[in-house]
Amino acid sequence: MDASELIDKYIAGLTDWRGSTLSQLRAIIRDIDPEMLEEWKWMGTPTWSHNGIIAIANAHKNKVKVTFAQGASLPDPNKVFNNGLEGNRWRAIDIFEGSKVDEPALRALIRAAIAQNTLKTKDKAQRKSAQPRKQRV
Repeated sequence: MDASELIDKYIAGLTDWRGSTLSQLRAIIRDIDPEMLEEWKWMGTPTWSHNGIIAIANAHKNKVKVTFAQGASLPDPNKVFNNGLEGNRWRAIDIFEGSKVDEPALRALIRAAIAQNTLKTKDKAQRKSAQPRKQRV
């Protein structure tokens, strides 16, 4: 099975509100970037990447957690992040049954994460191409 099929199976196994919530989150992510790479990491974590990890998601007993790999450096003017606020890299959104996520703000976070990863990739490529080439003697 490829990663997308594993994520399909994972979501299908969540027959309560967590499955529908995770499905909605996945749809938002894929809608923003149809070329987003879906991965299955750490023995069972749906992961979305674009020039590096954007976000991971897991269903827990009483919540769905969406964690942004570079969340600490993303703008969050609407205060969507509600977990991991003390960390210096990761930030998360814990979604509980009956709670509503600010979809426009979530979309903005995803777009910002994609832009950040893309910029980092371009910067690395530029630095690499700017290095003098070693000549063999």
